[in-house]
Amino acid sequence: MTNNTIFDDVFRTMVEKMTYLVVPLINEVFHTSYPEDVKIVHLRNEHQMEDGELITDARLLIGDKVYHIECQSVDDTTMSIRMFEYDLAIALENRRKVGRMFFVEFPRSCVIYLRTTRNTPDVEEVELLFPDGQVCVYRVPTVKLERYTKDSIFEKNLLLLLPFYVMRYEDAAHTIGEDSEKLQGLLKEYEDIRINLEKELSTAGRSELYTDLNKLIIRISNYIFREEEKVRKGVDEVMGGKVLQLESERLREEGMAIGKAEGKAEGEARLSALINRLILEGRSDEIQKVVTDVNRRQELYSEYKL
Repeated sequence: MTNNTIFDDVFRTMVEKMTYLVVPLINEVFHTSYPEDVKIVHLRNEHQMEDGELITDARLLIGDKVYHIECQSVDDTTMSIRMFEYDLAIALENRRKVGRMFFVEFPRSCVIYLRTTRNTPDVEEVELLFPDGQVCVYRVPTVKLERYTKDSIFEKNLLLLLPFYVMRYEDAAHTIGEDSEKLQGLLKEYEDIRINLEKELSTAGRSELYTDLNKLIIRISNYIFREEEKVRKGVDEVMGGKVLQLESERLREEGMAIGKAEGKAEGEARLSALINRLILEGRSDEIQKVVTDVNRRQELYSEYKL
């Protein structure tokens, strides 16, 4: 899997499955004040053009406003014209006609740059020159990941950026792997992230979201430090332990619900004993199967003589 695919997958996973995380980013970029629970509609990302199909990263409808967000792993000098092409396709698809007059409204768009150079602009621009002398500048603001500290990410609730935070250490990956002091500094940062994230989500009854987001953080970290086993192991220990704990708790609760649904006290106790045995023996990945598959549950009851 290429790095671009990893970053694209993580971004799209958050947009599709943790959509509310996009709201603070939209508020930050476009100076809006949408509440966290605002209704968001996912719009189609494929746009048919004469010379092929364009696929955008995220296109969302909030109220009567369309938002278009692209996530770029590297600086791209063609991004302004690409965004113009995407947005023109979106605008034409949603054109309105009153009498003989067409109204074509462009979406509110931005580009997230995970890596930047000194030439990466704050605003992508395309100047349009019309035959009658009119000049119009199409502008798309950019979000540069490197400008956000972990503290500002939490202050602004920009959790969508959190999995990519580790990319600022990409160039120093080998040095961190060889220097125990630098490694401890990195792990301390991850410990701070874990504590803040747990405080932000777990106390709000979003432990499942905490677990999913944590997994994405680990996934990107594992890629960035793919050549540094010591670093990967350290990050996994800091971030992964809590994930496993929360996942086990969630699956145990689901199991208990099934036990209760069976209507037998002994069924509930039996299932609880089975789930505990699976957790203790490092077989947590089988708990979901146990919860949903009666036959597999019976097989494991026999295996553990329960």
